[in-house]
Amino acid sequence: MKSKIQITFHRLSSLFIPLIFIFTLLQTKTTTAQTGRTDSLSSPPAVQIAGTQSLRLVSTIVGQEFNLYINLPREYGDSTKSLPVIYLIDGQWDFPLLNAIFGEQYYDGFVPGAIVVGIAWGGSNPNFDYLRARDLTPTPAAQAPFAGNAPKFLQFIRTELIPFIDARYRTKKDDRTLIGSSLGGLFTLYALFQETTLFNRYVLTSPAIGWDNGVVESYEKNYAPNKSLQPTKLFMAVGGLEGNANEFEKFADRLKSKKLEGLDIETRVLQGSGHSGGKAEGYTRGLQFVFAKPSVMVDAVILDQYVGTYKINPEIKIKVVREENQLVALLPDSSRFPIFAESQTDFYGKGAYLFIHFKKDDKGKVTGFQLEQYGGQQFIERAD
Repeated sequence: MKSKIQITFHRLSSLFIPLIFIFTLLQTKTTTAQTGRTDSLSSPPAVQIAGTQSLRLVSTIVGQEFNLYINLPREYGDSTKSLPVIYLIDGQWDFPLLNAIFGEQYYDGFVPGAIVVGIAWGGSNPNFDYLRARDLTPTPAAQAPFAGNAPKFLQFIRTELIPFIDARYRTKKDDRTLIGSSLGGLFTLYALFQETTLFNRYVLTSPAIGWDNGVVESYEKNYAPNKSLQPTKLFMAVGGLEGNANEFEKFADRLKSKKLEGLDIETRVLQGSGHSGGKAEGYTRGLQFVFAKPSVMVDAVILDQYVGTYKINPEIKIKVVREENQLVALLPDSSRFPIFAESQTDFYGKGAYLFIHFKKDDKGKVTGFQLEQYGGQQFIERAD
């Protein structure tokens, strides 16, 4: 039967470098490994993604075998930590992409350590086009009468997949992200509208909002009266070269106009991108948005306590000054590095894995700050 079904879908700074360089001078170690072995050209080894795992899960709800691709961040080595989980639809295609994007955004400080789970259809020679049309759509449609399995697929995620992952890894039960594109984007919206507390972060690109004559709008309308939303972030994007960019913007504007309490939305039209190519930028901007740290306004009196000179080592010092309601680090090379408040004592840099926690002695005097970078932690002593 599957071979006869033809499914056609439209598919899918440089300013930070001096500070990071200075802070890592004392802790950087360079190792180089080279091998002289030449592999046989007749049987080259398979390329695998280092640090990832693969699990198998058979769903009794969907009646389908699934392959799960897992990436554990380096924080997972700390047995005291529980971590957020990012669930990715269409893992058979997009897990390598998201794995690379997540690593970049983690290194740049935009996202915390998180467990990434790619969901892929398994079994013998799976027909991905058929299976995703079956499972990611909320209703059958004229072009795919076999479709409409989204309710069961969502039940599978809620009652089989999430408990399966929670039982095997140290997860934050209240911090889950769902990511999908095209039909996966349609399903991500369906999950948002149907299960308001299952995930708290959603990233989707090029959603198939025209499916079954725009049936997703009916779910959106039922979602509107629900005021008991947990704090939720939603990022949606569409390629500017896609034919439905105007419809996407109308849909996004209508959802924004509801001004639902607890729902924070950002949308983008990705100029110069098509249906599939928009995933790289869309996933990147989406992760940045849904995991964005708060920028807290701290009273100038408190900020002034941190103004001073700090000693990286006997030869290198930096100054911290206040410019209105903003702390700025002045570096030896005369460059400036703004630092933003997450709380009254915790600050961070944008676009760099750099976090600062100011410390005080028993008398309330600032003694320095604990600096956390990608390469480790270091206490920076106050010098004045």
